[in-house]
Amino acid sequence: MPIPFRTAAIGLALLLSAPALAGNTLVPAGTPVAVAKSALTITPPGEWNRLGAHPGRYAETWTLDGDTLNDLTFYGGILAGQPIIREVSRKSRPLPRFAATMLLTDVPVLFEQSYRIALDTALMEVGKVEPASFAGRKGVHFSYRFTRPDEDVRRLGEGYAAIADGRLYMMTFEAPAIHYFDDGIAAARAIAASATLP
Repeated sequence: MPIPFRTAAIGLALLLSAPALAGNTLVPAGTPVAVAKSALTITPPGEWNRLGAHPGRYAETWTLDGDTLNDLTFYGGILAGQPIIREVSRKSRPLPRFAATMLLTDVPVLFEQSYRIALDTALMEVGKVEPASFAGRKGVHFSYRFTRPDEDVRRLGEGYAAIADGRLYMMTFEAPAIHYFDDGIAAARAIAASATLP
């Protein structure tokens, strides 16, 4: 399926079905910032660019070098019965929904299924899944890799997620496997370590 804009992130790919939003803004280093219209707060150790377009109602994307080179997406307070990202086509390609009864180990599966459907690709795979703290809560850490059908670039990613008060909070970082993932993952991990929920 042709996609009019090339993007690094699933969130940005899904924006094609949504109207354009306000421009990008600079996020200063060292300042706590609430993300994705939620109580999830992070403190970036360096400057990032917050993209004006959003991959979902409760999601937002940041980048260091441009959305095709690195992508940091926050998912804030996804409610039961909602998809984690905006639907591409609810009728012909419905996305799976978050359920408050999900186990933490179910979240990477939800993420993988959402990417496969939204990107229309079979080249999506979740790798290692392990327990981890996220935003001060019991959470999960997982790795993944994927290739979009409209490009030959292999992308690597890492995600962190926690379920708090029946809502899903998650952060993912992804970039091309060559250079950009290794170049940006330390900054992404530092942001994940700074995440807090009240």
